[in-house]
Amino acid sequence: MKVLMVLTSHERLADTGKKTGFWLEEFAAPYYTFLDAGCDITLASPAGGQPPLDPKSDKPAAQTDATRRFKDDKDAQNKLDHTKKLAEVQASDFDAVFYPGGHGPLWDLAISLDSIALIEDFNAQQKPIAFVCHAPAALKNVKSGDDYLVKAKKVTGFSNSEEKEVGLYDDVPFLLEDMLKDRGAHYDKGADWSSFVITDGNLVTGQNPASSEATAKALLKLLDQ
Repeated sequence: MKVLMVLTSHERLADTGKKTGFWLEEFAAPYYTFLDAGCDITLASPAGGQPPLDPKSDKPAAQTDATRRFKDDKDAQNKLDHTKKLAEVQASDFDAVFYPGGHGPLWDLAISLDSIALIEDFNAQQKPIAFVCHAPAALKNVKSGDDYLVKAKKVTGFSNSEEKEVGLYDDVPFLLEDMLKDRGAHYDKGADWSSFVITDGNLVTGQNPASSEATAKALLKLLDQ
């Protein structure tokens, strides 16, 4: 199976002077879930090359078995250093797509025409599409026919209460939970910071970093059907 993973290229956290990007656990846990299942993984980002890592996700308290495995994996590090440009990949070349989160997608993947077209193509081909934590931001402007893709879909994603707890409620360009509801989705969530995943048709969404591995496993389950 060929899986495409799409990461953010955005590194500035609004006007706070702080850095953002992708969240390491949300990349590493799914990456190894796919790798250990025998998948052929391709990495892409809007700008190509090295995507920015949210420095908070690299702190000791945020480390997991998957992130520690990544730190010792030169091949994975090299692949991450050389992501393909999003404009150069096509849905027809892959069996599924997975979007890791981090706050970065709220800025670039939410409005990236390349990302929007890619997700629409995957969906039109009825291939599995998965998003974890803030990555459902990439669905903001994605359509299915004349409606938003998430309309009437059961979804989850980083909650307003979790955003408040990390202190970024007023710094993000939009609140993910509110956006999904505004687009007509049926948003649900589990307990804050606990693993919670929803599958609706070919769409898989996970709530937060703790949901990363389970979101990837849910995508693999769709591929096995």
